[in-house]
Amino acid sequence: MKNRLKVLRAERDMTQADLAQELEVSRQTINAIEKGKFDPSLPLAFKMSTLFKLPIEEIFDNSASE
Repeated sequence: MKNRLKVLRAERDMTQADLAQELEVSRQTINAIEKGKFDPSLPLAFKMSTLFKLPIEEIFDNSASE
């Protein structure tokens, strides 16, 4: 699934490790999500939405996978 996670993280000067710590996941998980190799669980997507103060739809684009 396409996402804006890398851009959003960069805008906040966060490393993958910083974001992983905030979301209580591994840095490898963040890397896989950013590369579109792993889709986050719904609870994790909600955590991202809360952290970035954006709707999930503004972080992830599901239209590419349909």
